[in-house]
Amino acid sequence: MKKSMNIAIMVRAYIPMPRPSDMIYAPIDLAVAIAKGLGARGHNVTVFAPLGTEVHGQNVKVETMNLRPLVHNQDEFTDLLDNTDYLSHDVHGLWDRYMVNEMYRRANEGEFDLVYFHHPESALSTAVKYLGVPTVYTLHDPVYGWYRELFELFASKNQSYISISNNQRRDAPDLPYLATIYNGTDTKLFTFSETHEDYLLFAGRIIAEKGVKEAIQVAKESGHRLLIIGPVDHGSKDYFDQYVKPELNEKILYLGRMDQEQLPTYYQKAKAVLTPIQWEEPFGLTTIEAMACGTPVISLRRGAASEIIRDGKTGFVVDSINEMVEAVGKIDTINRRDCHDHVKSKFNLDIMVDHYEAAFLDLIKTDDPLAIKETTKFVKRSLAKARRVLKTR
Repeated sequence: MKKSMNIAIMVRAYIPMPRPSDMIYAPIDLAVAIAKGLGARGHNVTVFAPLGTEVHGQNVKVETMNLRPLVHNQDEFTDLLDNTDYLSHDVHGLWDRYMVNEMYRRANEGEFDLVYFHHPESALSTAVKYLGVPTVYTLHDPVYGWYRELFELFASKNQSYISISNNQRRDAPDLPYLATIYNGTDTKLFTFSETHEDYLLFAGRIIAEKGVKEAIQVAKESGHRLLIIGPVDHGSKDYFDQYVKPELNEKILYLGRMDQEQLPTYYQKAKAVLTPIQWEEPFGLTTIEAMACGTPVISLRRGAASEIIRDGKTGFVVDSINEMVEAVGKIDTINRRDCHDHVKSKFNLDIMVDHYEAAFLDLIKTDDPLAIKETTKFVKRSLAKARRVLKTR
């Protein structure tokens, strides 16, 4: 019989959960799904988040600590990130640590078997003070050099990481990883459609890294209509004005930002979704949402694309814009049912939660020598590196 765990979860102490409806914030969406899924499996989950949080589920409770949120919508989130006084005084970081300190205090007293975070920087400096509290982080960003340096500075035997793709590990292969767990999507929301229309679709933030300019190029060269859906944040307005706005016409249409509940119809009717990513994207929720609806995805070979798309079966993974154009011409060879079945068998929310449950159960076993060994190796390497740096000064 499996052990029933007591788990504390936090994403941000200044953003209520679920996320405000006009925000794109995947870690919150995933944390809500994981909390509800683990609760439904008999585990006791406490979600730490500010006032206004409502995560309803079996065995799930919310702890607000009477903390007011700093963010209620996307505009306030943008203002927060632009507020130099807040940033210079680390206001949002201190908001996080106010809750983090309470989570560790209660875990140290035995209330929680483990604490789980979606932003490691919130807890790193506290985790090293509570070596008896198992700590897990899901990594949502590429492991940049400065990020890895933070992990090394605060390395300790009780901290483990979950990668969301194997590609994400490439710049930090020796972190104490607990598992690679792919993100999941709600196949009850993103439902299958056998039929489609003759347009291509781009869905995502309107930024250079997502390849909106390149998607427009593919559509023009393949002679297809392109629908573009996604927010233009204040920081990407220049990009939109330079590369997107001048191209808009009756064939290249910008539909603006949409709520998640509006997206399935556009996925379902698209001939294909284009993801000409220009960076090492750790995952790609758009990709699995589209395939869940039966729509194949054509992606450049960057980030986790090759792990998510079955090339020639649920879409195409290519090496250039010219090859993307060629792939559009072959898209009718893809069976849309295969796209849906692929997501249902590998990337649905239940499977994601199953993997988190298994990883957490393995971690809290006292006889889990592999996890202890890998974490200890990383801590020793980090300490040795720190000593070398000190000797050179």
